[in-house]
Amino acid sequence: MVGPERPQFVLFGSSIVQFSFSNEGWGAVLAHIYARKADIILRGYSGWNSRRAVQILDQVFPKDAAKQPSLVIVYFGGNDSILPHATGLGPHVPLSEYIENVRKIAIHLESLSEKTRVIFLTAPPVCEKQLRASLSGAVDMVRTNDSCRIYSEACLEVCRGMNLKAIDLWTAMQQVENWETVCLTDGVHFTAEGSKIVVKEILRVIKEANWEPSLHWKAMLTEFSEESPYDPVSEGKTVNVSEHDLTGDSPWE
Repeated sequence: MVGPERPQFVLFGSSIVQFSFSNEGWGAVLAHIYARKADIILRGYSGWNSRRAVQILDQVFPKDAAKQPSLVIVYFGGNDSILPHATGLGPHVPLSEYIENVRKIAIHLESLSEKTRVIFLTAPPVCEKQLRASLSGAVDMVRTNDSCRIYSEACLEVCRGMNLKAIDLWTAMQQVENWETVCLTDGVHFTAEGSKIVVKEILRVIKEANWEPSLHWKAMLTEFSEESPYDPVSEGKTVNVSEHDLTGDSPWE
């Protein structure tokens, strides 16, 4: 255990989460924004679907842990939406089971503590042409933008019914002109611009949420932010630079 103790934000999901610290990803951006405020913890598992996530909930989020996360951001659905394979193998999860799995994940996470907050990310869109080119026969599976829409809408519906926060990435990404190439690297995973959309939406939800305490970065304490005679000196006075990179002209709200 490394101190001082900070709030924990856990990113839980498949490759969209696992890769979120590369290529100026949304996980790395959140870690920068919340520097000295919260620890961003990665629990991403490339290729996973909601069925596998449900199977390991107790291992990743034990209910008897001494410290529980303040926020869990969940993403499963894209791999679930891959069309069924003739062999019965592969990541596809039937829609009815996916809906039930989202409920199970939400119930487990909300039971961790009264202060644990949850945000679900829906399946983002895919560029089918780009995806076919990037896979190039290496993987025998079919993923369509329409199937992603169906699973995205199902996730949103579950979250509405459970009064949970959810972000409609399928719609948000497609608001961008030429989203297929601007937001996606291989038809599925995010470019830096795509990750900016994810961060913007997450911060919007956190800012608008009526959570106590607030988890918005501007409302959270900065660790060791008191002034010190060891701070840099400018014009004969010390300058507190504890939040220097995130003040004034920060692009994040």
